[in-house]
Amino acid sequence: MSVPPIKFTFSSYEKFVVALLAFLQFTIVLDFMILGPLGPFLLRDLQLSTSQFSRVVSVYAWSAGASGLLAAGFADRFDRKRLLIFFYSGFLLGTLLCGVAWSYGVLLVARIITGLFGGVIGSITMAIVADLFPLQVRGRVMGTVQTAFAASQVLGIPIGVALSNLWGWHAPFLMIVAVSSLVGIVIVFCLRPIDAHLALQSKASSFQHLLSTVRQTRYLRTFAATMLLATGGFMLMPFGSTFTVYNLGVDFEHLPLVFVITGGVTFVAAPLLGRLSDSFGKYRTFCLGSLVGMVLVIVYCNLGRTPLALVITLNTALFLAITTRMVSATALISGVPDGADCGAFMAVNASMQQLAGGVAALFAGMIVSQSSDGQLAHYDLLGYVVALAMTIVMALMYPIHRTVMLKAARPATA
Repeated sequence: MSVPPIKFTFSSYEKFVVALLAFLQFTIVLDFMILGPLGPFLLRDLQLSTSQFSRVVSVYAWSAGASGLLAAGFADRFDRKRLLIFFYSGFLLGTLLCGVAWSYGVLLVARIITGLFGGVIGSITMAIVADLFPLQVRGRVMGTVQTAFAASQVLGIPIGVALSNLWGWHAPFLMIVAVSSLVGIVIVFCLRPIDAHLALQSKASSFQHLLSTVRQTRYLRTFAATMLLATGGFMLMPFGSTFTVYNLGVDFEHLPLVFVITGGVTFVAAPLLGRLSDSFGKYRTFCLGSLVGMVLVIVYCNLGRTPLALVITLNTALFLAITTRMVSATALISGVPDGADCGAFMAVNASMQQLAGGVAALFAGMIVSQSSDGQLAHYDLLGYVVALAMTIVMALMYPIHRTVMLKAARPATA
C-alpha cells in the first residue's frame, strides 16, 4: 500500500518557508543539544553530579511537555504565525537567562522557562508543514527541516565548545540569543499568516477540543509510538560527549571535529533521506534506519579506548541511522491528524515526546555513574535499552503506517 504519487513544484515562497523553518529549528535544536557537549564544563565548573546534570537536561523536557498539553487546546484557534512569534519570544528570554546563570539553581530555573516556550515550537513547525505541503512530499520537507540537527553539529556545537573554551560555558547561550533574534525578525516581517485551519474549527471550547483529540484511538497509538521514539536520543544525548571524552579517549581539542564531520555528512544526507522516504516508503525507510541503528548503538556503547577515526566513522553512521528514523517517522506521523485537529495533535504529540524524554534522561542519570577519573560506568546498558525501544517502535509504527496510507488513498479511490 502506497500514497498515490503527485507532481509538486515548490514555489519560491514555499522554498523560503522550508528554509526558514529549518533555520528556526536549528536555533531550538542547538539550544537543547548544546547541553550535552557542555556537560564536561558544567560538571567541572558548577561541581555538578551526574544526577544533577541529568536534571538540568530533563527539566527542559518536563516543562516542554507540560506547556505542550496546556497549548494543545488552543493551538488550532489562532494564526500559526502569531503563536510562533509568542512562543519564540519566550524561548529567547529563557535562553538569555541560561546565558547569565551563575549557579545550578538559576540554570535549572532558566531551563524550565526555555522548555515552557521552546518545547511548543516544534509542534507549531510540524503543523505548518502539514498545513502547507501534501503528504507525498513531506519526506523532502522534513528532510530539509531535519538538517537543523546536522547544522547544529557542524556549526553550532563546535562553535559553542570553542566559545566555552575561550570565555566559559555561558558564551554559547548568548550566541544562540543573538542568532535567534535575527530569525525572529525574519518571522515577523516575512512569514505570511497561516490561518486556513481556522475555517475548520467548531464552536467547542479549547478543553473540549483537547479532549476530543486525546480520545481518538489512532491519535493515542501515535502518541505511544512517539514516546518510545524519543527514548533513544534523550537517554544517550546527555552523557554523549562525556562518554566520548572519558571512555573513548577523544580529547577536548578534537571533540569539535567529531561533531563537524558527523554533522557535515548528515547535513548533506538528510534531504536525500527525505526523498528516499517519499519514494521507497516512509515506513520501510523507518525500519531500515531502525535496524541499522540498533546494531550501531550496541556496538558504540560497548566501546572502550578507540582511535579517533573509528569514533568519527561509527558516530557518523549512527547519526545517519537516527536521522533516517526521524525524517521518515515525522513525515509519516504528520499524515495522522485531520486538518481541524492538526495543531492540537502536534502539540500533544510533542508534549508526549518531551515528557518521555524527561523520564529517559532521568533514568539515564540513575543508570550511569562517573568514577573519579571521569569515566562513565554502565553506558553499555543504555545502549541495550535504546535498541529494545527501537524494536518496539517498529511494531507500533506499522498500524500508524496502514492508517495513514488508507487515509491518503481515499481521495484517489473516490
